[in-house]
Amino acid sequence: MVVIQNKTNLREKSMNEKEKQEAILDILENTYANATTALNFSTPFELMVATILSAQTNDNQVNRITQDLFRRLNTPQQFAELEQEELEQSIKTCGLYKNKAKNIIAASKMIMERFGGMLPRTREELMTLPGVGRKTANVILSNAFGVPALAVDTHVFRVAGRLGLSTAKTPDETEQQLIKLIPPEKWGNAHHWLIWHGRKICTARNPKCQACPEASLCPSCKDREEIDQ
Repeated sequence: MVVIQNKTNLREKSMNEKEKQEAILDILENTYANATTALNFSTPFELMVATILSAQTNDNQVNRITQDLFRRLNTPQQFAELEQEELEQSIKTCGLYKNKAKNIIAASKMIMERFGGMLPRTREELMTLPGVGRKTANVILSNAFGVPALAVDTHVFRVAGRLGLSTAKTPDETEQQLIKLIPPEKWGNAHHWLIWHGRKICTARNPKCQACPEASLCPSCKDREEIDQ
């Protein structure tokens, strides 16, 4: 059997907890240096719509929906003028499409009425919009406005826990632990590192531990004995 070693060639048993976490983050950064959001968008508002649509829906499916949708509609005013049933027809291949259509239209109306047609640029204001929770607000802040923020989705929550970067039981607690561990200028990138690692290697079911660059450091590695030989 092939023995997998991480790039730093450091062993967990010879490192303290902080050193292990730093080494794990270094490996993620080196492995996913070019990682970015998989959602296609050209404006902050489009990213808001795409991120709302992405809940319980594959990003590739969202991109197929928005490729046509954003050709016809791409401003808060245009979405605010839609009937809910009309938007539902455009996004019906997306999970929870009825509720998402309702929230997108309501958020668009609020942007027009309360924010002068411009998507707000603070977390607090973003989270007043229907359908925009803390994760979505952080995605927008980081990817559209360049504001340091670390969004925690299911991939980030799972991978951070498995790698020993977090011991939290909720996404919000995970975010707070990660931002204490990672410098602010890397929060947005770290979000993407963890997502891509979760998609490619550390999957929810049957993680690919034998192919993982973190294997010798990961406290959850199911093949630890074989890798450490």
